[in-house]
Amino acid sequence: MSRIERLAALLDEPLLVTSGVNVRYLTGLESSNAAVLVEPGGEATLYTDFRYAERARALDVRFKQTARAVVSDLATRLAGRTIGIEAHVLTVAGNETLRQGGVETVSRSGLVERLRAVKEPDELELLRQAAAISDAVFGALAGERFVGRTERDLEWRIRELFHEHGASGLSFETIVAAAENGASPHAEIRDVTIPPNTLVTVDAGCRVDGYASDCTRTFATGAAGDLPDELARAYEVCLEAQLAGLDAIGPGIAGRDADAAARNIIVAAGWGEQFGHGLGHGIGLEVHEAPTLRAESTDELESGNLVSCEPGIYLPGVGGVRIEDMVLVTDDGRERLTTHEKSLIVVS
Repeated sequence: MSRIERLAALLDEPLLVTSGVNVRYLTGLESSNAAVLVEPGGEATLYTDFRYAERARALDVRFKQTARAVVSDLATRLAGRTIGIEAHVLTVAGNETLRQGGVETVSRSGLVERLRAVKEPDELELLRQAAAISDAVFGALAGERFVGRTERDLEWRIRELFHEHGASGLSFETIVAAAENGASPHAEIRDVTIPPNTLVTVDAGCRVDGYASDCTRTFATGAAGDLPDELARAYEVCLEAQLAGLDAIGPGIAGRDADAAARNIIVAAGWGEQFGHGLGHGIGLEVHEAPTLRAESTDELESGNLVSCEPGIYLPGVGGVRIEDMVLVTDDGRERLTTHEKSLIVVS
């Protein structure tokens, strides 16, 4: 079955898909201004404006050109019908535009995302390529000088490395967080020189034909004996937790249980309050997508899910550590797609 046919089988009424990522997943059109209407019987119509019309006509889906204001145009075209909307995507104003035009809307959420969570073979091939590029970049990065360079300079070098290794682009803004900046999970890049004898967290990823990689390694700018004891111990605990999290990932495992496998180790070390985010998330066309691995998750893992496993320990005023891999859930367990070394790497 095609993706559109699989979505149609889930529908009680036609669904108007307005998420750009979901439109691309269903039709192949990458656009900032498009929608696709999927009928329960399996028919689909793609709508977009003049700027994307030629590309849309080349696709294997029925296409109708609209005005620049796609939702306003559809309010007229779909008047008198009952239509499901992506309630987590369409704005309140967009929904009101449809309703004022005579469309009865029904809120739906996560239907396309449910399909996207289980990767197809062609998707996995692109994700493997992106993961392999990440491995190559982190391998090259281990040979770079850290001490004396600014975080921003090192971040720029990472961009160059991704380009040199064949990435289509970055999947998100790279994080380079040295010393006390590492205590912020999503730290901002600083024009601050990286000092010796500390930890540097690098969270980076790339895209291959739209599909993302996401990997984190934490480097040391001094030998283990030269690091502050608290940072050296934090790295050991985080690595132990990450390995436990990896071992817990598999088909039929609840996302919250995978999270607990890693979290319990950090809690036992006395740093439970310093691990304030979930263990992981899905990766695909978006860097963060379904399923989730966190304490409040209601997701259950299944074969074909591609998730991150990324515990962290964040010590205000001191520094932090995070270790992240991309992991494919398989029929009988798991496969780690990012394989770069995780023992503490000392850089110059």
